Amino acid sequence: MNAVYTHGHHESVLRSHRWRTAENSAAYLLPHLGPGMRLLDVGSGPGTITMDLAGRVAHVTATEVTEDALALARAEAAARGVANVDFAVADAHATGFPDGAFDVVHAHQVLQHLGDPVRALREMRRITRPGGIVAARDSDYAAFAWYPRVPALDEWMALYQRVARGNGGEPDAGRRLLSWAREADFTDVTATSSTWCFATPEDRAWWGGMWADRVLSSAMAAQALATGAATEADLRRVSDGWREWAAAEDGWFSLLHGEIVCRA
Repeated sequence: MNAVYTHGHHESVLRSHRWRTAENSAAYLLPHLGPGMRLLDVGSGPGTITMDLAGRVAHVTATEVTEDALALARAEAAARGVANVDFAVADAHATGFPDGAFDVVHAHQVLQHLGDPVRALREMRRITRPGGIVAARDSDYAAFAWYPRVPALDEWMALYQRVARGNGGEPDAGRRLLSWAREADFTDVTATSSTWCFATPEDRAWWGGMWADRVLSSAMAAQALATGAATEADLRRVSDGWREWAAAEDGWFSLLHGEIVCRA
Protein backbone atom coordinates (compact mmCIF):
# COMPACT_ATOMS: atom_id res chain seq x y z
CA MET A 1 0.00 0.00 0.00
CA ASN A 2 2.75 2.46 0.88
CA ALA A 3 4.10 4.16 -2.21
CA VAL A 4 7.40 6.02 -2.57
CA TYR A 5 7.09 9.79 -3.01
CA THR A 6 8.45 10.43 -6.49
CA HIS A 7 9.41 14.09 -6.16
CA GLY A 8 11.12 14.35 -2.78
CA HIS A 9 11.96 17.72 -1.24
CA HIS A 10 14.97 18.96 -3.18
CA GLU A 11 15.15 22.73 -3.64
CA SER A 12 14.17 22.36 -7.30
CA VAL A 13 10.93 20.63 -6.23
CA LEU A 14 10.15 23.14 -3.48
CA ARG A 15 10.73 25.94 -6.00
CA SER A 16 7.66 24.65 -7.82
CA HIS A 17 5.59 23.76 -4.77
CA ARG A 18 6.13 27.15 -3.10
CA TRP A 19 4.71 28.86 -6.18
CA ARG A 20 1.32 27.31 -5.43
CA THR A 21 -1.42 29.38 -3.82
CA ALA A 22 -5.04 28.79 -2.91
CA GLU A 23 -6.00 30.92 -5.90
CA ASN A 24 -3.94 29.07 -8.52
CA SER A 25 -4.29 25.59 -7.02
CA ALA A 26 -7.57 25.39 -5.07
CA ALA A 27 -9.90 27.88 -6.76
CA TYR A 28 -12.51 25.13 -7.17
CA LEU A 29 -12.70 24.77 -3.38
CA LEU A 30 -12.72 28.41 -2.29
CA PRO A 31 -16.47 29.07 -2.80
CA HIS A 32 -17.22 26.29 -0.32
CA LEU A 33 -15.16 27.73 2.54
CA GLY A 34 -16.44 29.86 5.42
CA PRO A 35 -14.99 31.64 8.45
CA GLY A 36 -16.23 29.15 11.04
CA MET A 37 -14.84 25.99 9.47
CA ARG A 38 -12.19 23.51 10.61
CA LEU A 39 -10.11 22.28 7.66
CA LEU A 40 -7.60 19.46 7.32
CA ASP A 41 -4.90 19.87 4.69
CA VAL A 42 -3.58 16.42 3.81
CA GLY A 43 -0.01 16.43 2.49
CA SER A 44 0.58 20.13 3.09
CA GLY A 45 4.08 20.23 1.59
CA PRO A 46 5.76 23.61 2.07
CA GLY A 47 2.47 25.06 3.28
CA THR A 48 1.80 27.92 0.87
CA ILE A 49 -1.69 26.68 0.01
CA THR A 50 -2.25 25.70 3.66
CA MET A 51 -1.59 29.21 4.96
CA ASP A 52 -3.76 30.76 2.27
CA LEU A 53 -6.61 28.47 3.33
CA ALA A 54 -6.03 29.40 6.97
CA GLY A 55 -7.00 32.95 6.08
CA ARG A 56 -10.43 31.76 4.96
CA VAL A 57 -11.45 29.39 7.78
CA ALA A 58 -11.36 29.26 11.58
CA HIS A 59 -8.65 26.62 11.93
CA VAL A 60 -6.44 24.40 9.77
CA THR A 61 -4.63 21.19 10.65
CA ALA A 62 -1.71 20.41 8.33
CA THR A 63 -0.43 16.86 7.94
CA GLU A 64 2.60 15.24 6.36
CA VAL A 65 4.05 11.76 6.54
CA THR A 66 7.25 12.75 8.38
CA GLU A 67 8.33 15.43 10.83
CA ASP A 68 10.96 16.62 8.35
CA ALA A 69 8.33 17.20 5.68
CA LEU A 70 6.02 18.86 8.18
CA ALA A 71 8.79 21.26 9.18
CA LEU A 72 8.41 22.96 5.81
CA ALA A 73 4.83 24.01 6.58
CA ARG A 74 5.77 24.97 10.14
CA ALA A 75 8.40 27.32 8.74
CA GLU A 76 5.88 28.87 6.32
CA ALA A 77 3.43 29.48 9.17
CA ALA A 78 6.13 31.10 11.27
CA ALA A 79 7.29 33.29 8.38
CA ARG A 80 3.76 34.53 7.75
CA GLY A 81 2.79 34.79 11.41
CA VAL A 82 -0.17 32.44 10.92
CA ALA A 83 -1.50 31.32 14.30
CA ASN A 84 -4.63 29.28 13.48
CA VAL A 85 -2.78 26.21 12.15
CA ASP A 86 -1.62 23.11 13.97
CA PHE A 87 0.47 20.26 12.64
CA ALA A 88 0.42 16.46 12.81
CA VAL A 89 2.31 13.57 11.26
CA ALA A 90 -0.31 11.31 9.69
CA ASP A 91 -0.76 8.67 7.01
CA ALA A 92 -3.53 9.64 4.58
CA HIS A 93 -4.77 6.03 4.60
CA ALA A 94 -5.23 6.05 8.40
CA THR A 95 -4.96 9.52 9.91
CA GLY A 96 -5.88 8.73 13.51
CA PHE A 97 -8.31 11.66 13.72
CA PRO A 98 -11.79 11.11 15.21
CA ASP A 99 -14.90 10.58 13.08
CA GLY A 100 -16.35 13.86 11.80
CA ALA A 101 -13.50 15.99 13.16
CA PHE A 102 -13.39 18.44 10.23
CA ASP A 103 -15.77 20.47 8.09
CA VAL A 104 -13.44 20.24 5.08
CA VAL A 105 -10.69 17.77 4.21
CA HIS A 106 -8.47 18.91 1.34
CA ALA A 107 -5.64 17.22 -0.58
CA HIS A 108 -3.67 18.89 -3.37
CA GLN A 109 -1.49 16.65 -5.59
CA VAL A 110 -1.58 13.88 -2.98
CA LEU A 111 -3.75 11.02 -4.25
CA GLN A 112 -1.50 10.45 -7.26
CA HIS A 113 1.32 9.46 -4.90
CA LEU A 114 -0.63 7.05 -2.66
CA GLY A 115 -0.65 3.28 -2.82
CA ASP A 116 -4.43 3.14 -2.23
CA PRO A 117 -6.17 6.43 -3.11
CA VAL A 118 -9.63 4.92 -2.65
CA ARG A 119 -8.83 3.90 0.91
CA ALA A 120 -7.47 7.41 1.51
CA LEU A 121 -10.71 8.96 0.22
CA ARG A 122 -12.72 6.70 2.52
CA GLU A 123 -10.56 7.84 5.42
CA MET A 124 -11.03 11.48 4.40
CA ARG A 125 -14.78 10.89 4.37
CA ARG A 126 -14.69 9.26 7.82
CA ILE A 127 -13.05 12.27 9.44
CA THR A 128 -15.35 14.77 7.71
CA ARG A 129 -18.60 15.70 9.44
CA PRO A 130 -21.85 14.67 7.73
CA GLY A 131 -22.58 17.26 5.07
CA GLY A 132 -18.98 18.44 5.04
CA ILE A 133 -16.63 18.48 2.06
CA VAL A 134 -13.82 16.26 0.84
CA ALA A 135 -11.87 17.99 -1.92
CA ALA A 136 -8.96 16.80 -4.04
CA ARG A 137 -7.03 18.08 -7.02
CA ASP A 138 -4.46 16.05 -8.95
CA SER A 139 -2.56 16.52 -12.16
CA ASP A 140 -2.88 14.22 -15.14
CA TYR A 141 0.51 13.77 -16.73
CA ALA A 142 -0.63 12.02 -19.89
CA ALA A 143 -2.90 14.99 -20.62
CA PHE A 144 -0.10 17.57 -20.44
CA ALA A 145 0.40 19.40 -23.74
CA TRP A 146 3.31 21.47 -25.02
CA TYR A 147 4.83 23.10 -28.07
CA PRO A 148 7.29 22.83 -29.71
CA ARG A 149 7.57 19.03 -29.63
CA VAL A 150 11.08 18.78 -28.25
CA PRO A 151 11.90 15.03 -28.41
CA ALA A 152 13.56 15.10 -25.00
CA LEU A 153 10.26 16.18 -23.38
CA ASP A 154 8.56 13.10 -24.81
CA GLU A 155 11.41 11.14 -23.22
CA TRP A 156 10.80 13.01 -19.95
CA MET A 157 7.13 12.09 -19.97
CA ALA A 158 7.87 8.41 -20.56
CA LEU A 159 10.51 8.44 -17.83
CA TYR A 160 8.25 10.15 -15.31
CA GLN A 161 5.47 7.66 -15.99
CA ARG A 162 7.85 4.72 -15.47
CA VAL A 163 9.30 6.08 -12.26
CA ALA A 164 5.99 7.18 -10.74
CA ARG A 165 4.28 3.87 -11.51
CA GLY A 166 7.31 1.98 -10.26
CA ASN A 167 6.90 3.88 -7.00
CA GLY A 168 3.31 2.65 -6.69
CA GLY A 169 1.65 5.92 -7.73
CA GLU A 170 -0.75 6.92 -10.51
CA PRO A 171 0.61 9.85 -12.54
CA ASP A 172 -2.63 10.16 -14.53
CA ALA A 173 -4.70 10.60 -11.37
CA GLY A 174 -6.64 13.63 -12.56
CA ARG A 175 -8.90 11.65 -14.88
CA ARG A 176 -9.50 9.01 -12.19
CA LEU A 177 -10.65 11.20 -9.31
CA LEU A 178 -14.37 10.87 -10.05
CA SER A 179 -14.03 7.09 -10.38
CA TRP A 180 -12.05 6.85 -7.14
CA ALA A 181 -14.62 8.98 -5.31
CA ARG A 182 -17.46 6.76 -6.48
CA GLU A 183 -15.51 3.66 -5.48
CA ALA A 184 -15.05 5.28 -2.05
CA ASP A 185 -18.88 5.40 -1.79
CA PHE A 186 -19.38 9.13 -2.33
CA THR A 187 -22.68 9.75 -4.09
CA ASP A 188 -22.62 13.58 -4.25
CA VAL A 189 -19.53 14.46 -6.28
CA THR A 190 -18.83 17.49 -8.45
CA ALA A 191 -15.96 16.82 -10.84
CA THR A 192 -14.18 19.64 -12.69
CA SER A 193 -10.83 20.42 -14.24
CA SER A 194 -8.46 23.37 -14.49
CA THR A 195 -5.04 24.10 -15.95
CA TRP A 196 -1.78 25.83 -15.33
CA CYS A 197 -0.23 27.36 -18.43
CA PHE A 198 3.35 28.59 -18.90
CA ALA A 199 3.89 30.63 -22.05
CA THR A 200 5.55 33.97 -21.27
CA PRO A 201 9.35 34.20 -21.47
CA GLU A 202 9.49 34.55 -17.68
CA ASP A 203 7.19 31.59 -17.09
CA ARG A 204 9.08 29.40 -19.54
CA ALA A 205 12.42 30.25 -17.95
CA TRP A 206 11.05 29.43 -14.50
CA TRP A 207 9.14 26.25 -15.39
CA GLY A 208 11.70 24.88 -17.83
CA GLY A 209 14.63 25.77 -15.61
CA MET A 210 12.96 24.18 -12.62
CA TRP A 211 12.35 20.89 -14.45
CA ALA A 212 15.84 20.96 -15.96
CA ASP A 213 17.17 21.00 -12.40
CA ARG A 214 14.66 18.44 -11.07
CA VAL A 215 15.59 15.92 -13.74
CA LEU A 216 19.19 16.01 -12.53
CA SER A 217 18.92 16.59 -8.78
CA SER A 218 15.57 15.55 -7.28
CA ALA A 219 14.49 12.26 -5.74
CA MET A 220 13.06 11.30 -9.12
CA ALA A 221 16.57 11.44 -10.61
CA ALA A 222 17.98 9.23 -7.88
CA GLN A 223 15.09 6.78 -8.28
CA ALA A 224 15.52 6.65 -12.06
CA LEU A 225 19.21 5.87 -11.72
CA ALA A 226 18.72 3.33 -8.92
CA THR A 227 16.09 1.37 -10.83
CA GLY A 228 17.82 1.52 -14.18
CA ALA A 229 14.99 3.55 -15.71
CA ALA A 230 17.56 6.07 -16.95
CA THR A 231 21.29 6.69 -17.16
CA GLU A 232 23.15 9.88 -16.29
CA ALA A 233 23.38 10.58 -20.02
CA ASP A 234 19.62 10.15 -20.37
CA LEU A 235 18.97 12.59 -17.55
CA ARG A 236 21.36 15.17 -19.00
CA ARG A 237 19.66 14.86 -22.39
CA VAL A 238 16.21 15.39 -20.84
CA SER A 239 17.47 18.31 -18.77
CA ASP A 240 18.92 19.94 -21.89
CA GLY A 241 15.58 19.39 -23.61
CA TRP A 242 13.79 21.39 -20.94
CA ARG A 243 16.20 24.28 -21.45
CA GLU A 244 15.70 24.01 -25.21
CA TRP A 245 11.93 24.25 -24.73
CA ALA A 246 12.27 27.19 -22.34
CA ALA A 247 14.34 29.09 -24.90
CA ALA A 248 11.77 28.66 -27.69
CA GLU A 249 10.05 31.98 -28.43
CA ASP A 250 6.77 30.19 -29.14
CA GLY A 251 7.11 27.73 -26.25
CA TRP A 252 3.85 26.83 -24.48
CA PHE A 253 3.08 24.26 -21.79
CA SER A 254 -0.30 23.40 -20.27
CA LEU A 255 -0.97 21.08 -17.32
CA LEU A 256 -4.42 19.56 -16.85
CA HIS A 257 -5.72 18.88 -13.34
CA GLY A 258 -8.78 16.92 -12.26
CA GLU A 259 -10.76 18.18 -9.26
CA ILE A 260 -13.48 16.73 -7.05
CA VAL A 261 -15.72 18.23 -4.38
CA CYS A 262 -17.49 15.44 -2.50
CA ARG A 263 -20.24 15.81 0.11
CA ALA A 264 -19.70 13.51 3.06
